[in-house]
Amino acid sequence: MIGYAMTDSAINLCDKLTRFSEHWSPRVIAEMNDYQFKLAKLQGEFVWHAHADTDEVFIVLQGAMTLQFRDKAIPLAAGEMYVVPKGVEHRPVAEQECCVMLVEPRGVVNTGDAGGAYTAQNDVWV
Repeated sequence: MIGYAMTDSAINLCDKLTRFSEHWSPRVIAEMNDYQFKLAKLQGEFVWHAHADTDEVFIVLQGAMTLQFRDKAIPLAAGEMYVVPKGVEHRPVAEQECCVMLVEPRGVVNTGDAGGAYTAQNDVWV
């Protein structure tokens, strides 16, 4: 699916989460202006990275995770969110599988400035 058109039904987050199993591979579920709402499943340690031009929102839907920063760690549980400011190096870590919603501008690369094996294809809709 390229883009999002208004439909006559709600977007069911639980249903969308059942449609993929890959970790660290965000899937777009909606767009608002130039922003995308993405679902992702996290497990293990991600790469240290930063997004020079945008903040990044993590909303935990299921499970728990920690956002590690070079000088602190922010634990997040289901129902909690955190905004990582632009340009701040961070690394998401989840001991067990954790499901999150990300809110960020269209075109943001998940690994930011780091690149590497965890870089996911952009604009994959579910």
